[in-house]
Amino acid sequence: MPNANIYLGFDGGGTKTDCVAVDASGKMIGRGAAGPSNPLRVAYESAISALETSASQAIHTAGTGRGSVAGVCAGLAGTAGPAVAARIAGSLVEMWPQATVRVITDAEAALSAAATTGPAVALIAGTGSIAIGRNGRGEIARAGGYGPWIGDPGSAYEIGRRAAQAAALASDGDGPPTSLTQHILKVLDCKGWAEVAAKIATGPEAVFPRLFPIVVACADKGDVASRSILSRAAVDLAKLALAVVGKLGLKDESFVLARTGGVFRRTILLDHRVERLISHVCARAQIGPLTVSPALAAARMAIRLAHQP
Repeated sequence: MPNANIYLGFDGGGTKTDCVAVDASGKMIGRGAAGPSNPLRVAYESAISALETSASQAIHTAGTGRGSVAGVCAGLAGTAGPAVAARIAGSLVEMWPQATVRVITDAEAALSAAATTGPAVALIAGTGSIAIGRNGRGEIARAGGYGPWIGDPGSAYEIGRRAAQAAALASDGDGPPTSLTQHILKVLDCKGWAEVAAKIATGPEAVFPRLFPIVVACADKGDVASRSILSRAAVDLAKLALAVVGKLGLKDESFVLARTGGVFRRTILLDHRVERLISHVCARAQIGPLTVSPALAAARMAIRLAHQP
């Protein structure tokens, strides 16, 4: 189908970038993946390279060429600021000058994946965390998403940071013993905590999210510190979602609440606690994972944008 029009949708964050290609009917015909594309966490050039790499794979698997791209919608973390979004959009226009281009946040893409219309909330927890929602009047509200400098509660970054803190305190004898200590040293290939601290100082974004799977593994084996960290993360994530619910007046309404991101679907300890905490306040909320990927939702949004007057 080399002459067919296709549409690209991106879902990019601090760990990876997904790209989906769809035909004019919205059917997925190709996909690709690359490294992180959050321009606030990696160099701008690296973010653009990840977008181009994942798109090239998607276009190739769709069996077509770059010139057939009619629309692009990129849902990227770190693009809430207009200047950042405009710079990314400019680069995408250079790649596909014939296409309609729109840059939105990854949270907006996730909300569209949760429900294209009507009341809905998307709770995203990956490298970072954010909640975004929409009520029946079309009003939008968000909570979180400010990055690790202010706080990404419940994110892989924050879980990893707390794990490193707990392990270091245990190593110093200033905290309860935890199996996190030996596992973190092994994964980071460090002999002691001075070496760990040096690695963190040179690039915390490259260290803390890597520790999240260790916390899950240790928690599953009964490690008290790991279970406490995940329990606290669940509370933080539930608070994010409930903050949006409160802003939009959804507490007593029926609405979809979709959770997505790499932190979810890894351990029932966190997933079930998040769901219980939210259900306790919002009895009519329909809570569950996304059934449509944010990248696919963004690609379908690209179709709608390309056909708007």
